[in-house]
Amino acid sequence: MKLSKFKFKLPEELIAQYPARHRDEARLMVLDRQTGAVEHKLFKDIIHYFNENDLFIFNDTKVFPARMYGNKEKTGAQIEVFLLRELNQENRLWDVLVEPARKIRIGNKLYFGDDDSMVAEVIDNTTSRGRTLRFLYDGTHEEFKKALYKLGETPLPRTINRAVEPDDEDRFQTIFARNEGAVSAPAAGMHFSRELLKRMEIKGIQSTFLTSHMSLGNFRDIDVEDLTKHKMDSEQMVIPQETVEIVNKAHEENRNICAVGVTVLRALETVVGTEGKIKSFDGWTNKFIFPPYEFTTANSLITNFHLPYSTLLMVAAAFGDYDQVMKAYEVAIAEKYRFGVYGDAMLIK
Repeated sequence: MKLSKFKFKLPEELIAQYPARHRDEARLMVLDRQTGAVEHKLFKDIIHYFNENDLFIFNDTKVFPARMYGNKEKTGAQIEVFLLRELNQENRLWDVLVEPARKIRIGNKLYFGDDDSMVAEVIDNTTSRGRTLRFLYDGTHEEFKKALYKLGETPLPRTINRAVEPDDEDRFQTIFARNEGAVSAPAAGMHFSRELLKRMEIKGIQSTFLTSHMSLGNFRDIDVEDLTKHKMDSEQMVIPQETVEIVNKAHEENRNICAVGVTVLRALETVVGTEGKIKSFDGWTNKFIFPPYEFTTANSLITNFHLPYSTLLMVAAAFGDYDQVMKAYEVAIAEKYRFGVYGDAMLIK
């Protein structure tokens, strides 16, 4: 499978700049992967496609305010720092991206906050754009994290061409987010409202959770035409034993299992065994899924409409059949569905 197969012309105005007014009132395209038939609904209608004892698997990762702006010592040049992951609690070490990267060298100090209350020193150049920062801070780890996150802002993707607004802090997050560590929100899960979850519960639809911390690797450009040569960035994930038991029981009973988002799908496929059963896991995955691929756990997938060349689109195309998904994307563009993390949703069943 070649990268160029995922090229399509997406009008810029279809990239959503704001979420739907109400979480569960985004548009929903339903794609039947057996027949290729497409239906147009609202997201809250999704409940009509599932029955009692069907199982939804959600990603409960929580986005943290990863984007910060600091000033370089002496020159005062503004530097954007994007926090990727904490490397060492005791030494306050963080893996970060910096822009503009060419201005930053080992030994440089960066100052954050109106009063320069937070200082960081560059101690390593890990990649062409990446750096390791040591934050200089006296106090407990809890106090440090609180001070650090106060300086950060919601890390909206570059495709949203506007300043971060107060509502983004709440909306760029699922309502069930609880395990902090993601730099991007699991978009499919953002469509679920408390009302919709309650209606699902009343109908007898079951749910369970795993944690997969979305990294920027999902959005990084692929620079090889042959997809077998692409290496995904590793992402941290946790699948607790309780979730394993719930999922395996549903699998044994041939119930409909719905993965809410491609991160959930990838997590499941990372830990699935030969008999279609999953196992508990606490570690990292760099699994890269693209067509053709045979899935063994989930029967249906909820996902957003993704951008051209996106690894997220590749997972959706692998699940729903490449030709059918790309044809559905043509329909989505003609019908003016909204794309991206704040965009509309697709159910592939």
